[in-house]
Amino acid sequence: MFGPDKCGEDYKLHFIFRYRHPKTGVFEEKHAKPPNVDLKKFFTDRKTHLYTLVMNPDDTFEILIDQILINKGNLLEDVVPPVNPPKEIDDPNDIKPDEWDERLKIPDPAAIKPEDWDEDEPAQIEDTSAVKPQGWLDNEPKFIPNPDAKKPDDWNEDMDGEWEAPHILNPACRIGCGEWKPPMIDNPKYKGVWRPPMIDNPNYQGIWSPQKIPNPDYFEDDHPFLLTSFSALGLELWSMTSDIYFDNFIICSDKEVADHWAEESWRLKVLIANANEPGIFSQLMAAAEEHWWLWLIFLVIAGLPVILITSFYWPRKVKKKYEDTEDKKKAVCNPQTKGALEQEVKEEKAALEKPVDMEVENKESDAEILEKEEESEPEQKSEEVEVIEGQEEENKSNKSGSEDEMKEADENTGSGDGPIKSLRKRRVRKD
Repeated sequence: MFGPDKCGEDYKLHFIFRYRHPKTGVFEEKHAKPPNVDLKKFFTDRKTHLYTLVMNPDDTFEILIDQILINKGNLLEDVVPPVNPPKEIDDPNDIKPDEWDERLKIPDPAAIKPEDWDEDEPAQIEDTSAVKPQGWLDNEPKFIPNPDAKKPDDWNEDMDGEWEAPHILNPACRIGCGEWKPPMIDNPKYKGVWRPPMIDNPNYQGIWSPQKIPNPDYFEDDHPFLLTSFSALGLELWSMTSDIYFDNFIICSDKEVADHWAEESWRLKVLIANANEPGIFSQLMAAAEEHWWLWLIFLVIAGLPVILITSFYWPRKVKKKYEDTEDKKKAVCNPQTKGALEQEVKEEKAALEKPVDMEVENKESDAEILEKEEESEPEQKSEEVEVIEGQEEENKSNKSGSEDEMKEADENTGSGDGPIKSLRKRRVRKD
């Protein structure tokens, strides 16, 4: 017998042959060892499979599934029970003697129970330190009839007996009701039944076994490959699973013939089945119809890339104050030449020639600008030049507006067209 077998969650691939005993004439079943492969996938994938058994003249066998080797062995060594019986067997007439001692350990006969050993002590005792909780109701029952229960209209006391309301927990027993008893704890004095310790048995003789005698039915068959001929093929089927089909059986003496037949029949059937299989999208939809929670996984998988791409390419808002601070820092640290300073002095002279009220207004507006600049760059002050020369002279010239003081501020800055030290100057708003 050869073929797949499924019983519950037990998946097998049988190879069983019946061997006729040459002396007794009795047929005996020989079972090949099971393969060391998980066979569940061949039973659950609902696909067409090809099962092949190859028996070779050298008494070896091979089992293949879909032309892939699954199991192999020898007819003399890898079947149970073995083809050739043992040369010796146990003597059926041999009986174990009565004085035979198989005990490896025995109780110590010299051991004596201690005098303070009390076997009557219980395993658990009442906790003497426990106190009955306040509010415990000794006279209240734990269960009371349900006051809301009503006798059914179809209740017949002659047939059903006297009606009694079902019992419920007593709502008054929030802490406890009935007779209070202290809880049980382990008894520290408990030792149990005394037993003597075990020692090695000085009379130990080992495990008895009957004597061996020659096997009267012994024989030796070096080539069990030569089995009894057969002339029919049968199927042993018992299944609770639908849509199972068997077809295309072939028995031959040449493996090449079987392989050629497999390529022309089974291989083409597999190719057609694979071509007609639904795509991945159809399989996912079918799985989602059976398991609704797969829709949630599909939505997460589809939406996660969109969220990541959107968050990565979303334009970020640049804070304006950092740009203003950078521009101011560059303006303060930018070196100035003498020509540039003279141009600024001329512009200030023109501004000073305007009416006084305009000058006051300009001073107030300039003061507000300076306050805003100082508020917006408290951290930038530490990076400016520590020594700012000519600041006091420039402030005086701004207040007085005289040309002499402006020239003095110009002289303090140095001469020449090369770069000079940075100056903090009050800017005059121009109309």
